Amino acid sequence: MDIDLPFYLFWGVVVTGALTLADQFYLRPRRDPEANMPIVIEYSRSFFPILLLVFVVRGFVIEPYQIPSESMVPNLKVGNFILVNKYEYGLRMPVFGTKLVSIGEPARGDMMVFVPPHDERYFIKRVIGIPGDRVKYQNKALWINGVRVSYKLLGEFRDGRTGVRVQEYSELLGEQAHSIYRTTGFEPTQEWEIGPGQYLMMGDNRDNSADSRAWGLADEKNIVGRAVAVWMHKEPGWNWPTFIQNRWL
Repeated sequence: MDIDLPFYLFWGVVVTGALTLADQFYLRPRRDPEANMPIVIEYSRSFFPILLLVFVVRGFVIEPYQIPSESMVPNLKVGNFILVNKYEYGLRMPVFGTKLVSIGEPARGDMMVFVPPHDERYFIKRVIGIPGDRVKYQNKALWINGVRVSYKLLGEFRDGRTGVRVQEYSELLGEQAHSIYRTTGFEPTQEWEIGPGQYLMMGDNRDNSADSRAWGLADEKNIVGRAVAVWMHKEPGWNWPTFIQNRWL
């Protein structure tokens, strides 16, 4: 079961803050100076500033996220812990997602964390199409506004688990080049017209990614932020975390 940490953190701040204020302005002036502070009030006053600080930093500045799948290989691996910039695309109200201040907008090539239309969990994919774009995916190549995206073959290998031949390409979206994996099998042509507040998202591991090709466009109101750095890596199981993969994205 996934724990909705922002939700519980929000209510932790609300409850401890309310009890702290109630004690500061109502209960303490009426309490016997010799009496002990009620334990609930004592804990609330202790935890409120800590919870508030975590809430503000996590809600408005930076949030950690762990990569759960291979959909962004070769650029992000299972077990990578990344940092997500929460303010680059605008300040949003934590939990509710309402945009408070507009600062910037997602650009093609960004690695963006968001909540997809079919799920309540965070996903991370690459921004392929932005509002106003016409995008076609044909023969495993992208066409944006009638122009074919530039690709350069970097190499190929055979997947040790499946035996499938995988090709690695450099893909150029705007001014940003990044590596992608794709196989040689057939995939039907798909086309999209990106409306206001919508984004076309794809994984870099193109043939091993559930993305906009399967569940549609991502909505602006469900954006979490932009992935900016890998700060730790931990292999599944009883393994120590390592920091040799740390880098800016």
